[in-house]
Amino acid sequence: HVQLVESGGGSVQAGGSLRLSCQAFGYISSSACMGWFRQAPGKERGAVASIYTVLGSTYLDYADSVKGRFTISRDNAKNTLYLQMNSLKPEDTAMYYCAAARMSRLGGSCSRSTSDYNYWGQGTQVTVS
Repeated sequence: HVQLVESGGGSVQAGGSLRLSCQAFGYISSSACMGWFRQAPGKERGAVASIYTVLGSTYLDYADSVKGRFTISRDNAKNTLYLQMNSLKPEDTAMYYCAAARMSRLGGSCSRSTSDYNYWGQGTQVTVS
């Protein structure tokens, strides 16, 4: 069983930066997808970014809305996932969730569907004004 705990959210002005962390308790293979999702009030939970490594290659995926501004990274030794968010915009305001899959990925980008992730954190709020 795996538990995920997010931290690093807060309130910032437009143009500011935040770094979110997701600490995993329990083993997650580096070849299993981990990702960040976000959900604003009244909207569907959507994928922000994902990452996994297999056969020495790291696969990254970003939503178009965050490309060039957000960077996902993973420290497998620390069992921790990060999301560096720069040039934040008011439309980035949302609850941000860390997610992890149970099964290893064999190739290609991670799924953007919430149904393909097995473990979820409690969320951390990001507010940009």
